[in-house]
Amino acid sequence: MYDLAIIGGGPAAVSAGVYAARKKLKTVLITKDFESQSVVSSDVQNWIGTISLSGMELSENLRKHLEAYAKDSVTIKAGETALGIQKNGDSFKIKTSKEEYESKTILIASGSQRRKLTVLGAEEFENKGITYCASCDGPLFSDRDVVVIGGGNAAFETAAQLLAYTKSVTLLNRSDKFRADAVTVEKVLKNPKMKAVKNIEFVEIKGDKFVKSIVYKDLSSNEIVELPTDGIFVEIGLVPNTDYVSDFIKLDEIKRIPIDPRTQKTEIPGVWAAGDCTDVKYHQNNIAAGDGVRALEDIYIHLHAR
Repeated sequence: MYDLAIIGGGPAAVSAGVYAARKKLKTVLITKDFESQSVVSSDVQNWIGTISLSGMELSENLRKHLEAYAKDSVTIKAGETALGIQKNGDSFKIKTSKEEYESKTILIASGSQRRKLTVLGAEEFENKGITYCASCDGPLFSDRDVVVIGGGNAAFETAAQLLAYTKSVTLLNRSDKFRADAVTVEKVLKNPKMKAVKNIEFVEIKGDKFVKSIVYKDLSSNEIVELPTDGIFVEIGLVPNTDYVSDFIKLDEIKRIPIDPRTQKTEIPGVWAAGDCTDVKYHQNNIAAGDGVRALEDIYIHLHAR
């Protein structure tokens, strides 16, 4: 019987794991690997305390930090995938691809994955001009002409961020309406370096060793347009990694876990969630790490108040 089971291997899970070790909680951490979304980035510049490192280095550092403190407190079960959770009296059972574990409390920190662009050339040029992390890769495109794909708040916030250092930003949206807040849309589109095109159909992404252009069809005019660009930032949503708990806990309309942002508690007593699998407004590595720490502090109090 463990005090705590942590599911995940990204910043939220590892931060909680380190704190669990320091507080001597008998913990099992279950993760397929330690590769978070940022593993695809060649240069992460906003991980606080480190000026620059690759996404792979970040993942390795997280793993090493946890292993250094785990000792007798945290059992790391890497290479295992969580398949489901069940209530078992006053505790919980976690079934994985290899074993079954029992714990008094659970922290779900299984993250999310970027919804991928499905168009000819998208897979070929991923990390070769196509990126899914503006906060990680944006500065690499200083003084370049770039494209943002999407029409929600995340897309417009990405565009606003890129406008600070790129030559120009063109936002391309499939729908004839933006999903972003009207105030945000108006503010971003006021920038003279900004342009937006709605009601289009993506045809192809072209390039050689690196992205050179994106081809789309203007559905209003049926015109085929080839837009030269040095970089493409995709913001078409996140897919939370929560399918394995869909019959255990109530999810919102886009499969995120609703939490109390003060404590990271879910609706189920004894279960917390942290990071990108939750319904918090912003998702970044540093935020996820803080979420994991906040959850662990609350879990520790819960366990010692029993």
